Amino acid sequence: MKILVFSQYFWPESFRINEVVESLIDVGCEVTVLTGQPNYPHGKTFEGYRALQVSTETHPRGYVIHRVPLLPRGKSNTLGLIFNYLSFVVSSAIVGPFVLRGQKFDLIFVCGMSPFTQSVSAIWLGKLKSAKVVIWVQDLWPESLEASGFVKNKTVLRSVAAVVSWIYRSCDLLLVQSKGFRSSVEKMSGATPIEYHPNPGELAFNQHTSHEQAPSVALGKGFNVVFAGNMGTVQALDKVLDAAEMLLEHNAINIVLIGSGSLTTWIETEIKRRNLTNVTMPGRFPVEAMPGILAQASALLVSLCRDPIISKTIPSKVQVYLAAGKPIIASLDGEGAAVVEESGAGVSCPAEDAAALAQGILKLYGLSPQQLELLGKQGVAYYQEHFEPNMLATRLRDHFATVLSNRARSATEDAAN
Repeated sequence: MKILVFSQYFWPESFRINEVVESLIDVGCEVTVLTGQPNYPHGKTFEGYRALQVSTETHPRGYVIHRVPLLPRGKSNTLGLIFNYLSFVVSSAIVGPFVLRGQKFDLIFVCGMSPFTQSVSAIWLGKLKSAKVVIWVQDLWPESLEASGFVKNKTVLRSVAAVVSWIYRSCDLLLVQSKGFRSSVEKMSGATPIEYHPNPGELAFNQHTSHEQAPSVALGKGFNVVFAGNMGTVQALDKVLDAAEMLLEHNAINIVLIGSGSLTTWIETEIKRRNLTNVTMPGRFPVEAMPGILAQASALLVSLCRDPIISKTIPSKVQVYLAAGKPIIASLDGEGAAVVEESGAGVSCPAEDAAALAQGILKLYGLSPQQLELLGKQGVAYYQEHFEPNMLATRLRDHFATVLSNRARSATEDAAN
């Protein structure tokens, strides 16, 4: 089965699609990748690459990566982000057929993160290559554009909705990363079939053993509540700081914020201004380092802002936290909170409720080591059943096989007629 993975973001950028490709190879798929020049998250094209370059390289795992020109997104610049999005759509549609000339694919697999409009080029390539197109919906457009405040103009939002509806109706299968996405996608997808396919956990946790080298950072003594990931407005970290302020009198409780993002500087300033001695920011670390860091945590924190669209998503860090085998505090609404509650891995509280978050932390702090260990074990068991990467790769390959068998069946019926 020859698969073209189509994604604006890819290695050496740190995205889950990198490991999905490796897992697909492990279950017998022959994979080629079409992507842009790496520039995320800092907005500058990575060293060794050029923004307007057309290039081909071989990944250390042996598969081929084709790169088309991509204008870097810049730093917190709306216009720069728009040009970044549009440049990949245009270059993948025009340059993509050139770099893929002479190559045949059974199926094109689109990792449908923002910008979702990249899928237009994938559908065009599908027609040129006579390949089926499967789109893995990671973001709801135009809803996420409106929720983030990135686009407020109703006419623009309606136009985006029309394009997204055309995309949904033009592909052969839609996969949604959250069950909460289904109703929104169904309204716009016509007869295109929809299946639930969650984001897998990280392979680093499958490979992690107790015999690995010392962790990249050593956490201090006490009850360490660790947040790991992007630090932006969506993560509602202002409420996390409010909760930390409420917990200052509990000297043993520490809030550890690992990662970086658009609010990093603001958070650092707030910690100093409010004298939050119980909050530390060790920095950002590679995926490979995270198992060793999270293993030191007493509990793991996931938080999101209150929004009806965002509540439909399952933050990918939920899978990571489950795999880490530590109790989880979920300060969010909807699907993500439901997973934590259903798994029995921890506690949840409403999004952006600092007081409830502080109480949730205190609830876990008050448990015995045996009770905390049980929560972690229940999380790992749930992870193995629902999010284990190799299991999900096999399921994804089966989805592909179903799409291709439907094409073969249709061809046979056409020949018979």
